[in-house]
Amino acid sequence: MNERILILDFGSQYTQLIARRVRELNIYCEILPYNRFPAEPDDSIKAVILSGSPFSVKEPDALRIDLEPIIGRYPVLGVCYGAQYIADYYGGQVERSQKREYGKANLTRIFQPDPILDGMARDSQVWMSHADTISRLPEQFELIAGTDSVEIAAFKAREGAFEAPVYCLQFHPEVTHSLDGSAVLHNFAVNIAGCSQDWTAASFVEHTVAELKEKIGDDHVLMALSGGVDSTVAATLLHRAIGENLVCFFVDNGLLRKDEFGEVLSVYRSIGLNVEGIDARHRFWDALAGAKEPEQKRKIIGRLFIECFEEEAEAHPEISWLGQGTIYPDVIESVSVHGPSVTIKSHHNVGGLPEHLKLRIVEPLRMLFKDEVRRVGAELGIPQSILGRHPFPGPGLGIRILGEVTPDKVAILQEADAIFLKYLRKFDLYDQVWQAGAVLLPVQSVGVMGDERTYEQAVALRAVNSVDGMTAEWSRLPHEFLAAVSSEIINHVKGINRVVYDISTKPPATIEWE
Repeated sequence: MNERILILDFGSQYTQLIARRVRELNIYCEILPYNRFPAEPDDSIKAVILSGSPFSVKEPDALRIDLEPIIGRYPVLGVCYGAQYIADYYGGQVERSQKREYGKANLTRIFQPDPILDGMARDSQVWMSHADTISRLPEQFELIAGTDSVEIAAFKAREGAFEAPVYCLQFHPEVTHSLDGSAVLHNFAVNIAGCSQDWTAASFVEHTVAELKEKIGDDHVLMALSGGVDSTVAATLLHRAIGENLVCFFVDNGLLRKDEFGEVLSVYRSIGLNVEGIDARHRFWDALAGAKEPEQKRKIIGRLFIECFEEEAEAHPEISWLGQGTIYPDVIESVSVHGPSVTIKSHHNVGGLPEHLKLRIVEPLRMLFKDEVRRVGAELGIPQSILGRHPFPGPGLGIRILGEVTPDKVAILQEADAIFLKYLRKFDLYDQVWQAGAVLLPVQSVGVMGDERTYEQAVALRAVNSVDGMTAEWSRLPHEFLAAVSSEIINHVKGINRVVYDISTKPPATIEWE
């Protein structure tokens, strides 16, 4: 990328949100652990943001860095802990608050007009989340704004104190509760740091395809596709770059949704991917026979995917690269703020690949968030039937059938799941839900159909709303919709006589039942 903002992560729960808000401004940014700032000057860095943190600058084990290579060289924005650390570093006074300020506040006191506040409403609402307070500013800094209870809510370096501007905020502009937070970030990134806002889906495609061509050359890439958004967009970018030198395969493990194998293969071929469909249903079903524990089932499914991958790699000795659909949250979560992790995420359908394959990894999407992946997919012309798909777990229905997996149970669940998704679309609810699916429960209950008593299985419907799957709220689906789905499933899926709806949030529950 020609220009970027670096966000130094001190462990805040909001760090990824800062990156998302900056990228919404069409400005490329990256998150690095707080102690991984580049040692050498880098002209591509337009500004640096210091994130918040669960730590206190007053603690002996507080996260500390040398600010000399950063302050004065690049425009800097300190947020919460970042602001407190800058104040403490330059000789100001930071103290434990008498009370923890958490929640909504208002910038009721503006001590001087400043470009960082352009576009903010009078008494603008902001979001506070801190246990420390800055009681005295360093002499190089001056006050901009405060709230009723926090005098120093925003401050900046005095003119001439440093070679580049420094701004510090005690509040979090990245969260939606800071109503004018986007304006503050725009003011810093565009008006103060001078970013050009030219990072778009189209520019990403152009840059990435050129980079892949140079990186891979005439080599061949093998990629396992899942039918999901990430692997499809990654494969399409690779195909743009190397054409038929990308070899893809899509495995029917017998745990996909109803008709999914044929439908997804048809879409892949319609967009020109070189893809082979592998029918491995009985191979997976046979291996899963008798397995009841969730972790046991996951290991069996993962092992079989590895075996399928090995067989494909052996069938294509020309392969030297492995393509993966890794996205940015996976990259961030593999790196601790206490230092980088050597863990590399493996494809969710492949698991840990044997070292003897000696394949280099190429991950075209490793710097994108999920919503950005979808925008890139739209730019590439990928059909909405793929881009709009709900997330689906790698082990598929294997972890939505509680207990032992059998072909009969798979068939029952596929029918119930298909009805659920069909009715979500029929009621125009599919795109309002982040993820939905049916779960076959290992219980039977008494029912009445006609004049006969039945003793059949129950199915649970699960629908959640989320941004990234880390937390999730159960979807408030209309009662008339649930009644229609329940009636359709019970009347048309032999073997089910009871339907329940899961209203658990994550946490404490997980999205999947296993």
